[in-house]
Amino acid sequence: MSGRGPGSATSASVAPSGIRAIADLAWRTPGALQLQIGEPSAPTPPHVVEAMTAALRDGATRYGPTAGLPLFREAAVEKLRRVNGLDASPDDVTVCAGGVEGLGAVYRALLDAGDEVLVPDPGWPNLVGLALLVDARPVRYPLLRDGRVELEPAVLEALRTPRTRVLVLNSPSNPTGGGLDADQLEPVLAWAAEHGVVVVSDECYDEMWLDAPQPCTAAVAAAMAAAGRPVPVVVSVFSLSKTHAMTGFRLGYVLAPAELTPLVRRVQETQLSCVATPTQWAGAAALTGPQDHVAAMRAEYRDRRDRCVAVLAGRPELVLAAPPVGAFYLWLRYAADVHSGTLAVDLLRDHGVALAPGTAFGPAGEGHLRISLATATDVLLEGLDRVLVALR
Repeated sequence: MSGRGPGSATSASVAPSGIRAIADLAWRTPGALQLQIGEPSAPTPPHVVEAMTAALRDGATRYGPTAGLPLFREAAVEKLRRVNGLDASPDDVTVCAGGVEGLGAVYRALLDAGDEVLVPDPGWPNLVGLALLVDARPVRYPLLRDGRVELEPAVLEALRTPRTRVLVLNSPSNPTGGGLDADQLEPVLAWAAEHGVVVVSDECYDEMWLDAPQPCTAAVAAAMAAAGRPVPVVVSVFSLSKTHAMTGFRLGYVLAPAELTPLVRRVQETQLSCVATPTQWAGAAALTGPQDHVAAMRAEYRDRRDRCVAVLAGRPELVLAAPPVGAFYLWLRYAADVHSGTLAVDLLRDHGVALAPGTAFGPAGEGHLRISLATATDVLLEGLDRVLVALR
C-alpha cells in the first residue's frame, strides 16, 4: 500500500502567497487599513459595465472561439498600435482569463519538465509558482542594483545553463515600481537572441506609468529587428485588470509570434475552452471606448506617490528602496531587525494596517515592505503614518 497522500508533489511545491496570507488576515480584521493588494481604488468605468450588461441582456452567453471573440482581438490590435507602437494582427492575439492565466498558458506552451526560467528577484511570486506547476526550475536574477532596477547581460549569463529556456521580464515592475528603458532592454534582448532564450514580457502595467511612458519590450525588439539586429522570440502578456479597474473580470490577452500562437491556443482549449463571452464584450468596450479614466488613475497614483515620498523624506526607519516610475507600488526598506513576514503580521495585529511582506517577492525582499498606491489617498497616508509610528 502506497504511503503517498492524495495531493501531487508538483502542486505541493508551490508556496502559499505571502500577499494573499496578509490579505486574508486583513479581510478578517475589522477596520484594517488595506495597503497590501494591487487593486485600483477607482470603480470600473460605467461604459464597460454597461457593455457587459448589454451582452448578458442580448444573449451573448454562449461558448466563444478558443482564440477569443473577433471583436475583442481586433480591439486589442488597435490598442497595441495606439498605446504600444506594435503592428499586430488579430491572428497574433489569444484572449486569456487575466494576465496570470495567460502567463500560465505561455509557460505550458514553452516549457518542459526540467527547463529553467529566469525570473526577477524581487518579483511577483506567481512567476515562480507557475514555473513550478509545469515542473520547470525557476532561477532568480537580481533586479535591483544601488536602489534602481537594472539588468545586465553579464548577470544573466552567469545564471545561464544548457536548460535555460525562458527569460521573464516585468517592467514596470511589481513590487518595485521601477522600469527598464530601451537602452537597458536592447542588450538584454541581444543576449537572449544570441543564446536562443525566449523572452516572456509581463505587460500588466503597460499603461500604468507615472512620469513618462515606459517602453514595451516587444516594441523595442521590433525596432531592433527593423535595424537588422538579431532579436529573440518575444511573447507579451497584457491585462485589463489594472488599466481599466477590471480585476474581477479576469481578462487579458497574449501576443505571440505565428509559430507559438497555435501552441498557446492548444493549451487554452485544453484548460479553459474559452474566456467568458460577456467579459470579452466588456473588454472590447474598455479598449475602444473613452480612455479618460486611465489618465485620471495615472494622475492619482502620481499624486499619491509624491505625497508618500514627501512623508518619507528624512525618515531613516522606512526608506524608499527604488524610485517608482510605473505600476502603483512603493518598495520600502525598513531598519528594524525583524523578518518581513513577522513585521507585516505585527503591523496588522497591533496597528491595524496591512502591507505586503517583502519576502513574498523572493529572497531579495527580506527587509522590505510593499505598499500599494492603488489604495484611497486618505487610507494610504493614514496607513503610512501608522507604520512610521510603529517602526519608530
